[in-house]
Amino acid sequence: MTDESASVQSHLQIMQGVIQRMAANSSSCKTWCITIVSAILVVTAHKDKPELIWLALFPSILFFVLDAYYLALEKAFRASYNAFLKKLHTGQLQPEDLYAVAPEGSMEQHRVEAAKSFSVWGFYGFLIILVVIAWRFILQ
Repeated sequence: MTDESASVQSHLQIMQGVIQRMAANSSSCKTWCITIVSAILVVTAHKDKPELIWLALFPSILFFVLDAYYLALEKAFRASYNAFLKKLHTGQLQPEDLYAVAPEGSMEQHRVEAAKSFSVWGFYGFLIILVVIAWRFILQ
């Protein structure tokens, strides 16, 4: 099989689509988290219920985990994509490799790497710090 083969091109497009969806899901996690946390902060400040601000930590933690999961899947599918390309370029590609869309590598390792990524912990860590600052500000 060659890289000009319609089957190979189709497989690569499928893999690219999966990777793009994982990246879009990760971005959506951040958007939804900001929206929900902001809404909780506004409602608690407006209703003079500063003791409920800690509720904003729940979506922050939940979306941290979800965002790390999507980033881990993205990393795993990129590894699968790269393994496919390596087989293609070394002439080791087999027909059963086509349309086998599965994450590659240890998902646990990918999750750990994703959680350590600045794009995840940096965003959610900063958000949690802002929630704590808002809690202190509203209590005074």
